[in-house]
Amino acid sequence: MTKHKLFKLGAAAALTVTGVSAITSLKTARAANFTAIKRVKINYLPGKGLNIWTNYNKGKFMGYRAKDGTIWNVAETAVDKKGNLWYKVGTREWIEARYTVDVGMDTPASTNAKTKKSTAKNGVNNVIFLGTVTKKSTKKSKATKAKAAKVKKAKQIVDVAVKKTSKKSTTKKVASTQAPSKAGAIVALAKQQVGKPYAWGANGPDSFDCSSLVQYVFKNAAGMNLPRTTYDQVKVGQTVYQKSQANGQPVSANNLQVGDLLFWGSESSPYHVAIYIGNNQYVNAATPEQGTILQTMTSYFAPTIVKRVL
Repeated sequence: MTKHKLFKLGAAAALTVTGVSAITSLKTARAANFTAIKRVKINYLPGKGLNIWTNYNKGKFMGYRAKDGTIWNVAETAVDKKGNLWYKVGTREWIEARYTVDVGMDTPASTNAKTKKSTAKNGVNNVIFLGTVTKKSTKKSKATKAKAAKVKKAKQIVDVAVKKTSKKSTTKKVASTQAPSKAGAIVALAKQQVGKPYAWGANGPDSFDCSSLVQYVFKNAAGMNLPRTTYDQVKVGQTVYQKSQANGQPVSANNLQVGDLLFWGSESSPYHVAIYIGNNQYVNAATPEQGTILQTMTSYFAPTIVKRVL
């Protein structure tokens, strides 16, 4: 049986499967060390489990499920070809985001050595063992140094990108319907945040998550009080673009204005937001590894919704 590294409540989980005729003994998969970008709770059906898949696009059911009400760390997010959001909870384990709700990163893990069963296909019982792991100080030190090195490298890459951008002599003209002073101030303040670390739930000014960066920049540069979360920010302003089955083409920079808000995911469940600064570029608090960075829009990772708030 292939081993899988699951991110169930951090590095303190193991999963075994029994009940399949081809399996004659229990096999344990150790949890992987990783940096969680968020924490979610399974919100499916009482007493039922949510299928775990090998991939978010045409993946296969892995034969076990995440029990309703259990809490999982998320290592990565992705959107399938139909526009549905997925969460990666293991080395190759994925669950559908629509059957989860966000919980705080400070939600404590279970400290008891109890077992919880979740229903699986053909009567298979999947037993999830919860516990805690105490890391040695030397391992913490190495992890801290490694993280600092990643942040430093990301900042160096960002600095190079910013310098290249500043050398360009042409910039996109701001439409007359906008307030140029506000748009310019938003761009300037957004760029000033580039290089700062990403932290889930942080409100700035030293670190941000994606939605708090938007709130901070618009409040301090334009005096606008936008909501705190992506779920509420996507409800503000005029919808400039929204991808659908009828409109399958990615948004064009010709349709954007400086200060537009770019969202990824659906309008009912957006999972990321960024600030458009012109020249087909945007600033966003991306991931814990990347921090706050300046990026160029691509068709591979194009926003699905654009809101105009200026």
